Amino acid sequence: MENEYKRVNRNDTVTRKKFKLKKRAYIPLILLILLIGAVIYIFASYQSGLNTAKEDGVEHEEMIFNSTDNNDGRKLFLLLGADREEDGATRTDVVMLGQYDYMQKDLKLVSIMRDIYMDIPGYQNYKINSVFSLGGVELLRQTIAENFGVQVEDYIVVDYQAFESVVDAINEDGITIDVEKDMSEKITTELFAGEQQLNGEDLLEYARFRQDAEGDFGRVRRQQQVISAIKDEVLTVGGIFNLPHAMGTGMGYVNTSMGNAELYRMAASFLVRGDKDIDSLTLPVDGSYQFMDTYHAGNVIDMDFERNREVLHQFLNDELDEPEAHAPEENLEENDEISHE
Repeated sequence: MENEYKRVNRNDTVTRKKFKLKKRAYIPLILLILLIGAVIYIFASYQSGLNTAKEDGVEHEEMIFNSTDNNDGRKLFLLLGADREEDGATRTDVVMLGQYDYMQKDLKLVSIMRDIYMDIPGYQNYKINSVFSLGGVELLRQTIAENFGVQVEDYIVVDYQAFESVVDAINEDGITIDVEKDMSEKITTELFAGEQQLNGEDLLEYARFRQDAEGDFGRVRRQQQVISAIKDEVLTVGGIFNLPHAMGTGMGYVNTSMGNAELYRMAASFLVRGDKDIDSLTLPVDGSYQFMDTYHAGNVIDMDFERNREVLHQFLNDELDEPEAHAPEENLEENDEISHE
């Protein structure tokens, strides 16, 4: 009797072990099915985003851009916000330098004030926001190389429609932003002070507003605030879920020299890192500029290029301890004319 009990007990033990082994055998299959499902979802969502731009009839003209790879484990790129075309010319409402370090997984953004007066190769001196209309991204690459001593490797040109569509693709309910004051002058919407969710159109107008004492300085600050808010939304569960569609939408609207593989590589590298902060710098830095009137360009920012070139190189090479300490503090009285231009 006792022997029979032991045999039954052993049989039960063997049966349970076999059942556990069978369950374990299914785990790789389940993971494979989930992986295939994820790939299908990402591809379908990305393609849906591309189709949105195609349906709107978006076409990108090929741009001349004679860059070379710096081969330093970093990607230095131009991030441009294209203004609405006026009199056949398109100016850049936003001029930024972006650098992603693949080794350190650090993302840096440098905002360049659009009214900086500088040397333009082959042309007379003018504001940097006019360079794009004169010679496109290639002339802007040359101008930045001559004035700041850095070699840009790629470009990303974002127009208004692209920005609005990508924001709405990330979260159709809008991006949370703290609007610091009521705003309505010379923008297409009316914004009220306080934390709220803004859709793509309203968020763009918030970033572009400059009809106050801060002028362009305030606009650059808000541009950096908006980028940070979009980054925070992307890192939420819903944002990550909507990211493939948003990237597809962006690639459909955005004109860039970077291929899909490079953009996904950069995005994936940034998303898997622990620290998701974005380091930012604004040029000109504090105490390195003055306002000046010119006969052909109006009121401009006359900048100490040697000082700003030094700070820029320190920032890009991780040699600047506190970038925020270099934020420009504008002379509001002198800035009044340029603010409302």
